[in-house]
Amino acid sequence: MASAAEQLAANMNLGVFAKATELKKRIWFTLAALVVYRLGTWIPVPGVDPHVLADIFHRTGGGILGMFDMFAGGALSRMTIFALNIMPYISASIIMQLMTTVIPSLESIKKEGEQGRKKINQYTRYATVAIAAIQAYGIAVGLEGMSGRAGSAVFDPGLFFRFTTVVTLVGGTMFLMWLGEQITARGVGNGTSLIIFAGIVANLPRAVASTLELGRTGALSAAVIIFLLFMAVGIVGLIVFVERAQRRIVVQYPKRQVGNKVYGGEATHLPLKLNTSGVIPPIFASSILLMPMTAAGFIAGQGPEWLSTVTALLGHGQPLYLLLYLALIVFFAFFYTAVVFNPVETADNLKKNGGFIPGIRPGKNTSDYLDYVLTRLTVLGAAYLSGLSILPEILISRFSVPFYFGGTSLLIVVTVTMDTVAQIQSHLLAHQYEGLIKKAKLRGKRS
Repeated sequence: MASAAEQLAANMNLGVFAKATELKKRIWFTLAALVVYRLGTWIPVPGVDPHVLADIFHRTGGGILGMFDMFAGGALSRMTIFALNIMPYISASIIMQLMTTVIPSLESIKKEGEQGRKKINQYTRYATVAIAAIQAYGIAVGLEGMSGRAGSAVFDPGLFFRFTTVVTLVGGTMFLMWLGEQITARGVGNGTSLIIFAGIVANLPRAVASTLELGRTGALSAAVIIFLLFMAVGIVGLIVFVERAQRRIVVQYPKRQVGNKVYGGEATHLPLKLNTSGVIPPIFASSILLMPMTAAGFIAGQGPEWLSTVTALLGHGQPLYLLLYLALIVFFAFFYTAVVFNPVETADNLKKNGGFIPGIRPGKNTSDYLDYVLTRLTVLGAAYLSGLSILPEILISRFSVPFYFGGTSLLIVVTVTMDTVAQIQSHLLAHQYEGLIKKAKLRGKRS
């Protein structure tokens, strides 16, 4: 008996150790992939003067380039091979999601299951190449027209420089897309999200250092810095609470008899997130509003007078900027929620599977009820995103603190961390279940 128990314990330990080793391999693969990404953010594009480029970004850092440079982990301001980051792939994915709701042929492909999903992914890759090529060519032409105190940003402008820049930047984006897919398949967490997460976190120490430097020089008092730290902790707690918040709608399935057995009759729930649109509304709203500021920074006051007036009105912390920012966030929150969740399609699926919401008739009444609940949730989600996004704008305009103490950056960091931790926990839970199953099988053999 003792030897059998010892053999059982040894088998259990070996199984748990093997599964833990698999999880460790996934984690190490993810870390190695992120290290490769960070190394690539320091490999420069040929033919660009880094000193002139740094001076230009210092002048235009508050525009849309500054926001995308934050997502790229500083790769754009250094003009490296990963300057476009993975943003063209994200833009292509969003465009394909929108097109599948507008174009009937794409919508039918999406409903084909796994085969349809592969086709949509292939179209997304083609769109990524096109978007990255357009953006890369625009960057190449823009670099040729830039100049700082030390001269032109490009050593030898011309067709060859444009060609090499487009090939380099598009290749970097496609490599990051492939790397993100590898992290998702062989690592832990969503690869695309982790790449953006790594870019934001890489700039976080510099933001903290610049804040402390403001305190050292007397621009910020010690009380304000302490308040900012506590506020950052409070924002993290708020993001965790809201991102986990769900409205669970009870769905009942009727009993059905197949032969001598009765199936069904159980009750489940349909989870609706409080913030269905995620981080998309603040990113889109910021991109639209920061374009005039970026254009004005490029022309350095040499453009038309109306552009300078618009830029002044749309500066950080200005009333018109804050009003338009809030309006765009609310609009994109409702728009993107309508894209990712279709109440009519959900109601039809419930009806086909025999499910119903207690007290609500199947069909149109169910879709109207789901639309009513989702609208109320989106109002709260839009208010949450608006408050979270407007806070850093106030801090930037009033205290000149870095962008990392709130808004989009903290939202991405916290949500990606939560998703990654949840995946690690699911791996561990699956390993525990496998260990219990093996233990039950060994007990069955003993008996």
